[in-house]
Amino acid sequence: MKWNTLAAAFGLVAPSSALLRFGCSQLTVQRLDPLVNPGSNPSPHLHQIIGGNSFNVSMDHANHDLVAKSTCTSCQFTEDFSNYWTAVIYFKARNGTYKRVPQRPQQGMENTNGGMVVYYMSDALFDTAQKSKVTAFKPGFRMLIGDVNYRTREQARDFRQLTYICMQNEGTREPETLDFPTKPCPAGIMANHRFPTCWDGVNLDSPNHRDHVAYPETGTFESGGKCPATHPVRIPQILLETVWDTKKFNDKALWPSDGSQPFVWSSGDKTGFSTHADYLFGWKDDSLQKAMDAHTYVSTPSLKTQTIAQQNKCTVPDMVREDIDSWLTALPGGVMVN
Repeated sequence: MKWNTLAAAFGLVAPSSALLRFGCSQLTVQRLDPLVNPGSNPSPHLHQIIGGNSFNVSMDHANHDLVAKSTCTSCQFTEDFSNYWTAVIYFKARNGTYKRVPQRPQQGMENTNGGMVVYYMSDALFDTAQKSKVTAFKPGFRMLIGDVNYRTREQARDFRQLTYICMQNEGTREPETLDFPTKPCPAGIMANHRFPTCWDGVNLDSPNHRDHVAYPETGTFESGGKCPATHPVRIPQILLETVWDTKKFNDKALWPSDGSQPFVWSSGDKTGFSTHADYLFGWKDDSLQKAMDAHTYVSTPSLKTQTIAQQNKCTVPDMVREDIDSWLTALPGGVMVN
């Protein structure tokens, strides 16, 4: 990723330290969720996944070493065999049929097959100092952000900064909303997933995949809030950016006759408040800690990169074998929209 491209997109004028930003190609899109529904083939709803190719139906943290079992990664840095995934957005046409909305790469990452952009930060994205100390995740660490069952703004406030951006152009980064945009977005819809940044320092996971991590006591990671005593260890901020290419669905003649917005998550949510993301840590050895400790911007000499063509080659087999891309009469799995 070239510095001038990033600067143009974010209005940055000088490099900072301890911030990684990198693209990941699509690893697979299928109805699997080894974190919430381990062993279930298929899982209840569709996900889009990036990262190491050891992704599978079951991935028990005690017996599944992402680094040892992966032979490639769809991410730019070859040391990152982690897996990251979110639900998938569908367009619901006026006639009641559904079409999967494709993902598109961001500027400077053209030719990437779908996927997402991933950030690891020690301070706020626009903090040019990036000098805070963070503790990298440990092998076996995993977490979930968001709740698939949420449908209201008040429920969504339980999770800070799970947002949408109606992109007017490639550089649009505001305003952010908690629910789906209500008007056509010329450059697509960006979904942002920011994970908690405080850890209890003991548990690599928890029954709901959330209790072992927390937000700062007050404010946000960006505002420098202190971690609570129950979760004293400051971990990197992970931000996932997914750009959903909604351009071909912007003809309002295709939208519902009542004028309501036409997009739904594969989990059946038409409000946008159920947005959620999963993370399974899989960085090789101490490569992430070294990268977070380095005084570099976007990438670091300690990490090896691969070409986009190499990223695109890293995929996993279709284990569910269902049609997800035709015009469908129902969401995959027959998920009801509400």
